[in-house]
Amino acid sequence: MSFSKQELVKYRIARAKEVFEDAEILVERKRWNSAANRMYYACFYIVSAYLAQKGQEAATHSGLKSAFNQELIKSGKIDPSEGILFNKLFGMRQDADYEDFTDSEESELLPLLPKIKSLIEDIENLINKNQSTQ
Repeated sequence: MSFSKQELVKYRIARAKEVFEDAEILVERKRWNSAANRMYYACFYIVSAYLAQKGQEAATHSGLKSAFNQELIKSGKIDPSEGILFNKLFGMRQDADYEDFTDSEESELLPLLPKIKSLIEDIENLINKNQSTQ
């Protein structure tokens, strides 16, 4: 099945929002490692949407991080603090998913929710701005 670039971008934006809502539910249930995973993936999907709009795909998570830094941070399109957030979430997800006896903590995750929501909104706004100029 083939999808247009616009359909893919729209799907990934919706996926980012859905996964962010999953993270909020997991936080409410105090499922910290799973919440860390979903927090990262919410950002992963919105960055993937931005790259898809540009006709780019990242084959790996590291490639996505690199493209994020190049396309959005170094270009000045979003605040560098959002790059720090994305990199932090990547590390937290790695630890939560692959390290034994690692527990993400409430005090570490709760303050990140509004920052993640802001990152999703900022990148979605860039996508919408790019669509209106195409």
